[in-house]
Amino acid sequence: MSIFSSPKLGFGLMRLPLLDPDDAGSIDIEQMKKMVDLFIENGFTYFDTAWMYCAFKSEDAVKPALTSRHKRDTFTLATKLHGGFIKTPEDCDRIFNTQLEKTGAGYFDYYLLHDIGVDHYRKYTELGCFDWIVKKKEQGLVKHIGFSFHDSPELLDKVLTEHPEMEFVQLQINYIDWDSEGVQSRKCYETAVKHGKPVIVMEPVKGGTLANIPDEAADLFRSYSKDMSIPSWAIRFAASLPGVAMVLSGMSNIAQLEDNMSYMKSFVPLCDDEYELIRKAVSVINSNIAIPCTSCSYCTEGCPMNIAIPKYFALYNNVVREPASKGWLVESEYYDRLTEVFGAAGDCVECGQCEEVCPQHLDIIENLKLVKERFGR
Repeated sequence: MSIFSSPKLGFGLMRLPLLDPDDAGSIDIEQMKKMVDLFIENGFTYFDTAWMYCAFKSEDAVKPALTSRHKRDTFTLATKLHGGFIKTPEDCDRIFNTQLEKTGAGYFDYYLLHDIGVDHYRKYTELGCFDWIVKKKEQGLVKHIGFSFHDSPELLDKVLTEHPEMEFVQLQINYIDWDSEGVQSRKCYETAVKHGKPVIVMEPVKGGTLANIPDEAADLFRSYSKDMSIPSWAIRFAASLPGVAMVLSGMSNIAQLEDNMSYMKSFVPLCDDEYELIRKAVSVINSNIAIPCTSCSYCTEGCPMNIAIPKYFALYNNVVREPASKGWLVESEYYDRLTEVFGAAGDCVECGQCEEVCPQHLDIIENLKLVKERFGR
């Protein structure tokens, strides 16, 4: 029997609607309430949050938008413990108890050790976090335990071999990263399947990158079906994989929510012709993306210069796709306005903390130099 409900669209609470687009913690609770209600009314149940999402405000929003307004048996809730915020075993309990208080959930249906890589795996092991999470399950405070993962398939095989008690794995899977040598989505997915673990997919649209693809790639999809949105191809790609139990989508407004529900409520897997279109689109997209940032914003928390790294990378990616003959681009104006609030790319002091926490292992410091060169500061 599956530990996950159906349909398999999960509401990722990392990119929520905001009152101020420059303040990740300014969650629009009233719009979030409407989205939560609509999601549940349409038969979807899975909500996913974490300690640091939305400038540490995502879990706070769960209580007013979800748990205080809906019966506990009408939804499932997942949250996570991140290795970057713990130094002692006592920190685990402190954070967990705070999460229970913030969300008002009573218990968590799914609890994850977050962002396992070689560094965090070492820390989780040294602090006894695997035994700790099992005890939470035994106490009834967690129903199912697992972990999210950003590293090599070899390490994933090691973790699953050493910890068969983990019930599921959350992986970054999308059609751009599927055969990427950096992310290795396919190989990690195959490793999880080999161990018989259901997979939760994160970043199916790669932080919005696959919602705003080059026109040449978008035209391929539109020629096949004018009614299917561009993001739908990315989410359906992930959901079509055998063994994928849930696909998370960070939805920032009601329009995105309605679009996702329209094809995930009665999900139809991709056919051979659609897979072929995706293969063609990947070739086009890969030739256009300069910095494959997913906008998770892990890099911005604690940045001593308050640099809006994901925002700048998104602007840079847009600019480099434009022909040089176009001249002035609106992205330059956006950049100038952002630097009124945030540090400029050129303010980087190269401390390296951003690169230490980047799940994509990007060369953030060098890429910020590219941004500075393109936008002038």
